[in-house]
Amino acid sequence: MAWAWFSVFSEDDLTHCGLCIQDDLILWRGTGMSWMYLLTAGVLEVIWAYSMKQSLGFTRLTPSLVTLAAMGASFWLLALAMRSLPLGLAYSIWVGIGAIGAFLVGIAWLGEPANALRLVAAALIVAGLILMALSSS
Repeated sequence: MAWAWFSVFSEDDLTHCGLCIQDDLILWRGTGMSWMYLLTAGVLEVIWAYSMKQSLGFTRLTPSLVTLAAMGASFWLLALAMRSLPLGLAYSIWVGIGAIGAFLVGIAWLGEPANALRLVAAALIVAGLILMALSSS
């Protein structure tokens, strides 16, 4: 049987939102490589955001070069992922990984506050991504 929290959806509903059932597992349509490209692109987005902060407005050479290289690679991998994933889904997941990743990096390495309101906001971003994924056709 499919995962319990998906049990309220019929198989047709899941197929419509970009999911398919295979061997009682729920899988995303699109190639596995597209999802790997998208995940890597999202991680690179976090890297370029962090290195951009470290570049101090592109006044430091090494972080500036890391920013530009990670940015280029991130966009390229996003473009590869969009070959088989829907635009809205791929872009929102990419942005979401970057937003949540930068939020976590800011807390872990830059000493940014992790108050209750910011954590709720991050949870809402994740919830929005889940809803976007479930509603993508």
